Amino acid sequence: MSDTAYDMPGMHVREITVDVPLDAAAPARGTLEVFARVVTAFGGEDRPYAVYLQGGPGVEAPRPSLSSASPVWLPRVLEDYQLILLDQRGTGRSTPIGMDTPLPASFARTPGVPAPRTLREASPADAAEYLTHFRADGIVRDAEAVRAFLGAETLTPIGQSFGGFTTLHYLSTRPDSLAGAIFTGGLPSVDRTPAEVYATTWEIMREKTLAHYRRFPGDRNRVEELSELAAVGGIVLPNGDAVSPARLRTLGHLLGGDGGAESLHWLLGLDPQSHAFRHDLAGALPFRGRNPLYAVIHESSMSNGHTTRWSAERSMPADFRDDPTLLGGEHIHPGLFAEDSELREWKEIAALLAEHEWPVLYTEEALRRAEVPAAAAVYFRDAYVPAAHSLETAALLPRLTPWITSSWEHNGIRSSGTEVISHLIDLVQHRRTA
Repeated sequence: MSDTAYDMPGMHVREITVDVPLDAAAPARGTLEVFARVVTAFGGEDRPYAVYLQGGPGVEAPRPSLSSASPVWLPRVLEDYQLILLDQRGTGRSTPIGMDTPLPASFARTPGVPAPRTLREASPADAAEYLTHFRADGIVRDAEAVRAFLGAETLTPIGQSFGGFTTLHYLSTRPDSLAGAIFTGGLPSVDRTPAEVYATTWEIMREKTLAHYRRFPGDRNRVEELSELAAVGGIVLPNGDAVSPARLRTLGHLLGGDGGAESLHWLLGLDPQSHAFRHDLAGALPFRGRNPLYAVIHESSMSNGHTTRWSAERSMPADFRDDPTLLGGEHIHPGLFAEDSELREWKEIAALLAEHEWPVLYTEEALRRAEVPAAAAVYFRDAYVPAAHSLETAALLPRLTPWITSSWEHNGIRSSGTEVISHLIDLVQHRRTA
């Protein structure tokens, strides 16, 4: 445990580290460190706590600065809350995930066999089992440990994307710990299978892709040319990895964010043999090795008691398979773990996790009992979390106000400045007093 504090322009920062069990059901298996920054505006020391649960999985909390308004929504949140910026387990300054991650000495799972010192030394089965503890359920328990450390009776999660999935688990399992709940884009389905969710997002991506080509008519030919080049190994990243047509298709994820269509258009205008194209392409592709957790357990985010079995790949429509110019979003394909040199070591682990039966994270019965004032931004054209599914879930929560908007895409919390977060805070406060 550690606890330090310092001042930055306009705010006080407290940095805390708490020890938490890797596996809450078996504490003797060892602990992880979870790190959080608690940010308070000067004069705001008596304000209640909120915790920001960022997208991912596998992404650390943003690093705060009021001088540069980073993140852009931070000043608005600090008007009403002290904000906990949690490095979710496996990320940032919390115990990280990597092949060289030191494992607890008590991690041994096979009697008589010495415990592996790192994930690389563990068997694929043991490494896969280790990663099953890094989903929303583990993150919520960590947030509870931070809440207890701070002596706070309640807090309000602000969930973006995967963080919204985590927030829904919070509502389903620990509603008494919550003063409110805010979903800034990421209210997941409760009853639908991962394959059903991905099938819907493929249809959304078809609409977004065709809309992009209507806006930039020459881009379809460019994507077709690049796909043909990729098919013969002609597109190579700076690290030497060849990009397959399947991986090239994932550039469509850019269309799920405000400003993404422009970014895709500028990228497609570069010479594919140029240094600039190779570097910009590497930066634009999702599921890169910097955050292996994002790729390795990504599909588990869509599972509420299901086995995923590469659901995105299985649910791809036939016309996408035949036409490489139809782009995907956050649709991971198993071949990625063979072609990305940074993810190659995770290939067998990812395959095992694709066959894992993930536990239930939320139930209709629990959500119907969650009398917590809440608000959710539901983006009408969301490429990652279908609006229709979000509204099904919103109907289960007795004190949640859904705000349906077509003004922004999935990244509206950032692209709107403070408009999205401000409106959601106001909705929660209105629910609290109604």
